[in-house]
Amino acid sequence: MTGRHVNVSDRLRDYLDSKLEKVPQLEPRVQRIEVLVSHEPNPRQAKASERVEITCRSKGPVIRAEAAHDDRQAAVDMAADKLIERLRRAHDKRNVRRDRRRRLSVAEATADLPVVTPESFEETEPEQPDRFGSQGDSPVEVREKVHETSPMTLADAVRDMELVGHDFYLFHDVELDRPSVVYRRRGWSYGVIHLEVDPAAGNGVEPAASAGG
Repeated sequence: MTGRHVNVSDRLRDYLDSKLEKVPQLEPRVQRIEVLVSHEPNPRQAKASERVEITCRSKGPVIRAEAAHDDRQAAVDMAADKLIERLRRAHDKRNVRRDRRRRLSVAEATADLPVVTPESFEETEPEQPDRFGSQGDSPVEVREKVHETSPMTLADAVRDMELVGHDFYLFHDVELDRPSVVYRRRGWSYGVIHLEVDPAAGNGVEPAASAGG
């Protein structure tokens, strides 16, 4: 901490230390923090006569903040708050980037869902037939989950899928008014499946074969 046209008191140093104590938490790679306190003697610059510049140097990009005020401590507060806010934004961006770097598989994304087996259906719904047409000790396991959402566009669905890091995303297409699924393909390519309900499909009518996509 250095002064230009001003003497930096120990009290001001201690106060600045307390304002910047969160810096190592937000930027563990910090190597040096430089603070320059200057005084502008020109009476015309009285409202900004006290200037504080803070530079945070680390292994990453250099982050700076500065502020001016007619009160020196107020200038310290403003500059320190700006620096902390910029460090917090950089910290949050790094965490988001780190979370999105590893994409969850379908199995990992649904690993916390409860396991539903044919035996559990017999215990809770003894009068209901097997939902999957299996008999006896079937190895079929189904995990169910209710996905709450609101109608959205395809672009919004792709954005939300990227934010959660999943390989697919179930949504209701607001433009087509249909249940839909967007999924990740190779690179930055995506696919989307729209569900079209056929009223005749539930009356024993064989559905038409769909073309592969």
